[in-house]
Amino acid sequence: MSAYTTDVVSFDIEPPLQHVGAGAKRKNWERVFAVYERPIGYEIRDLTIIVHEYVAFAHSLNRLSGTLKSGTTTAGFWVRATMCLRKVDGHWFIAHDHASAPLDPTTGAALLNLGP
Repeated sequence: MSAYTTDVVSFDIEPPLQHVGAGAKRKNWERVFAVYERPIGYEIRDLTIIVHEYVAFAHSLNRLSGTLKSGTTTAGFWVRATMCLRKVDGHWFIAHDHASAPLDPTTGAALLNLGP
């Protein structure tokens, strides 16, 4: 959690539309850890980072995988991730992140079977 600003705004996969503050972001990760056994796999592909003096952004394709507490092993699904960072007192922090899945425009259903 030390990577996030205290006022981080997160547009995550699960509702609501936005999660505001480090406490809300922590709750998102607590829900993930509550359904997975350890270790949890987290893969990042095609990471691109653009840095300026006090702001930066990054985008990548990310996948969470592992064994659910129910015993089911899952390869997970790929999401598109974007992070906006802010430099504060010489240290970089995530001020905004956004994870999304592509949608089928005719049905509105998430397309979770796509891969890089």
